[in-house]
Amino acid sequence: MSGDGLTTNLNDAQKIAVQTTDGPVLILAGAGSGKTSVLTRRIAYLIAEKQISPFNILAVTFTNKAAGEMKHRIERLVGYHSQKIWIGTFHSIFGKILRNEAEKIGYSKNYTIYDSDDQLNLVKISMEYLGISQELYSPNIIRAKINKAKNTFQNPSQFHKSVDNPMDEKAALVYTDYEKRLRQASAFDFDDLIVKPIELFQQFPDTLTFYQEKFHYIHVDEYQDTNRAQYILMKMLAAKYRNLCVVGDDDQSIYGWRHADIGNILNFEKDYPEASVYKLEQNYRSTANILQVANEVVRNNEIRKDKSLWTDKAQGKLITVFECDDDRAEAKNIAQVIQKKIQQEKIRFADFAVLYRTNAQSRVLEDALRQMSIAYVIVGGVRFYDRKEVKDVMAYLKLISNPADVISLQRVINFPARGIGKTTLEKLEEFSQVKNMPLFDAFRNVRSFGAGLIQERTMAAIVSFCEFIQKYQELRTQMGFGEWVRILIDELGLLKMYQQENSVEAISRYENIVELLNAVSEFSMKYDAEQAEEPVLEAFLKEVALVADVDKYDENKNAVTLMTIHSAKGLEFPLVVVAGLEEGLFPLENARNNARELEEERRLFYVSATRAQRELYLSFAKRRMRFNNIYQTDRSRFIEEVPAKLLDWQKISTYEPRLFEGSGKSWQSKNYSGSERVTAYEDGPSRVKKSLKDFSDEIVTSAAITETKYRIGQQVIHASFGTGTIKNSEGQGDKQKLTILFGDGVERRLMVKYANLMVK
Repeated sequence: MSGDGLTTNLNDAQKIAVQTTDGPVLILAGAGSGKTSVLTRRIAYLIAEKQISPFNILAVTFTNKAAGEMKHRIERLVGYHSQKIWIGTFHSIFGKILRNEAEKIGYSKNYTIYDSDDQLNLVKISMEYLGISQELYSPNIIRAKINKAKNTFQNPSQFHKSVDNPMDEKAALVYTDYEKRLRQASAFDFDDLIVKPIELFQQFPDTLTFYQEKFHYIHVDEYQDTNRAQYILMKMLAAKYRNLCVVGDDDQSIYGWRHADIGNILNFEKDYPEASVYKLEQNYRSTANILQVANEVVRNNEIRKDKSLWTDKAQGKLITVFECDDDRAEAKNIAQVIQKKIQQEKIRFADFAVLYRTNAQSRVLEDALRQMSIAYVIVGGVRFYDRKEVKDVMAYLKLISNPADVISLQRVINFPARGIGKTTLEKLEEFSQVKNMPLFDAFRNVRSFGAGLIQERTMAAIVSFCEFIQKYQELRTQMGFGEWVRILIDELGLLKMYQQENSVEAISRYENIVELLNAVSEFSMKYDAEQAEEPVLEAFLKEVALVADVDKYDENKNAVTLMTIHSAKGLEFPLVVVAGLEEGLFPLENARNNARELEEERRLFYVSATRAQRELYLSFAKRRMRFNNIYQTDRSRFIEEVPAKLLDWQKISTYEPRLFEGSGKSWQSKNYSGSERVTAYEDGPSRVKKSLKDFSDEIVTSAAITETKYRIGQQVIHASFGTGTIKNSEGQGDKQKLTILFGDGVERRLMVKYANLMVK
């Protein structure tokens, strides 16, 4: 496509942003303002009009989904040239650089990436080695402090100098030992994928020069979400040519808890005084009323760039506010609104998104949707690759790729059971520390030092385990990847073990391992050995390690989407419900007296509102169950900040006494005029206890309702498998399973609790 063609259909602000190619550029792109189109056309313009080699262009974003969309659009604009551009997430781009350069800083190019669970396990190992009590000092808090130190680019020595309390002092000691163990394991945690390239460039200036010469033109999407380390990395790479184009919106900076620094985008013009700045304020997504709500709320923030979204679309409907008696009434009302809309307007389940501030809010919403047979999906639940049985298999794959990976080794050494006890492991660990060698090398050398210390039977088991790992290191080059993984799982006997156990949990684990084999097969089919820069096993491990919840979001699945507002960023839906707009919940309690955190909560509301294309619903409950207590609540200040003329207020009175509510000081006897209100979610006079028995009673009642819905011969609809006929039913309540013959001729056994079936 020609240069002129690349600016067709762009507004004036978008056009000049595309055509300004040299020097630093800041594009302030409001929600729904077409930033992806501007960014991709700018890259295409560099290639087609400015004759810049695609080899010299870098584009970095935060999710695989966004990177995939960018690649797809650029390919449509410039064809095969797009394959030569480096496009990807921060972690994938700099992970790729580390694959090429890691040996310079003492790591294997086949390094392992440790996820948050692996990281926590390593922190605990360090704490145990240092004699630091895990009861007095939380491993999770220490891990968080290490993460923060890395994100703010503090090494162990720098962090140690800044400590001013006992917890930080212990964290500094653990940080030092933790880093030593990571190096021994040739492993990086997620933060290292950003921090280690900085160290690489500082220690090897020639390597930095190489990548500066490679990346003449650098683009960063969602710049408001960058942390200190990412900021330093981009500044280093752009230092020579200063052709750095950043795109972002300070009003959508919502990751402060993940150490994102809004100052990076706010201070861009201080870093680059010669920068060109363009504001994209025309919105192509939402109605005028929705945009006015977002503008009115976010302008209450003081720390922001001045801008205001506008659209040439119609005003649209007023924003509906639901005032509900309690959280169950709120959930029931949301389900009824969805059902009514679908029946009256013939829209799809997938047109709806229900957004909430915390994951804990999803349970009552799920219950309401299930009871009305509304199909839904949750984005941000337990990741497939975080499930125990999947992590077990993945640990074997990681260990075969990188035998120095101590976390994977410790996970699999006794799974399946081999009779290698804790005492033996401690002796091997001690030997590896004394000899300063990876733990797996100590395993391989067990006969050289183990006589008299370790029983012969145990040494034989260790030797057998090492031979097993070596066998599959050799076999991986002799057969296809999918076949290799299947044989590995067969020899371990995992599928047979879960099949013989035959419990509901075991069946689920069996199915998850089969699904992992499917994932391996799919990856094998798309893996191109000739084009790939690394072997198939390492490529698969990297893809799995860097996948995010939103990357798995399937917009083609016909189901209502439930997700946190953080997960919804970058997505859009025709109809959006924002649930739980109450003081103490949204905004969160700890933000109410902290100006900086409160502004981030307000930006979060702005993000939630601007996900809506046609209709926006705001909902709150006057009472909410939380932490086994019921509290009376006040509606969120964010609703108060919206002009009344934009709101259609509806009171929803469907209050039903909870099973555990009785006489006396129960909610039924409360005066709801406001005289007894307490701060949301704090201990106070309106708290009511709920016992475990009460919980079980409520679950039984819910299950009894569920099991009466389905009968043999009935037709049902599943969000993924389509229409099917019920052939058999087993169990009751949460354990009820249906055998369903679907239109593709396949019979499937599904658990009612998770199937989200809709009666046809």
